[in-house]
Amino acid sequence: MAASERILAVYFAVVLIVSICVVPRALGANDPPEAKKVDEVFADVAKPGSPGCALAVARGGKIIYEKGYGLANIEEGVAITPKAVFDIGSTSKQFTAASILLLEQQGKLSVNDDVHKYIPELPDYGHKITLLNLLNHTSGLRDYLALFELAGVNIDSVTTDEDALGVIIRQKNLNFEPGSQWLYSNTGFFLLSVVVKRVSGQSLPEFAVTNIFKPLGMSQTLYRDQHSSMVPGRALA
Repeated sequence: MAASERILAVYFAVVLIVSICVVPRALGANDPPEAKKVDEVFADVAKPGSPGCALAVARGGKIIYEKGYGLANIEEGVAITPKAVFDIGSTSKQFTAASILLLEQQGKLSVNDDVHKYIPELPDYGHKITLLNLLNHTSGLRDYLALFELAGVNIDSVTTDEDALGVIIRQKNLNFEPGSQWLYSNTGFFLLSVVVKRVSGQSLPEFAVTNIFKPLGMSQTLYRDQHSSMVPGRALA
């Protein structure tokens, strides 16, 4: 959970904790007839001592079936419920991207802007690197987590935004010319989180809550950007 307790303070650009925002209800006679078949699919994770998952089935915009299977914490025997909070890892990059697009919609930036406009401390690589390059993993910038490992930094420990930005700006070359290749890069999304903060005046977690999570009623969804923060109902990886 929360990067399997590998929480980097800088990792909030890619780690989002999300839960199914439903109110648990008793399951019984009013359940759809397919419920038994659904339960059969998850029978293997419903066994004693097994880690599991939470399920929600929606039809016509309404949740018609929800259930937790298995354990959220094997060591303490805590069961998963429909309200369990899960780390969705890099799937959260879509919310970082949405934050950038919302800022573009607000007229505060363009995805075609050069990243140096917002992060001038990045070296001049002789090529324009756009925010769109960062969004679609075509920037050529080296992955900062890999750079940490090459530098002997234990990424299971806690590092800071400054540590991440520092290792990025020390790179004198790119992996390839921007736009010429695709290579998955956490660096791009870390830098996008910096752009969100510098353009909006809010950290990415704050901006996402104000502009995405609250408007959508996602009251139990958050970026966990502090390794010591407590999240009620959290399922442990």
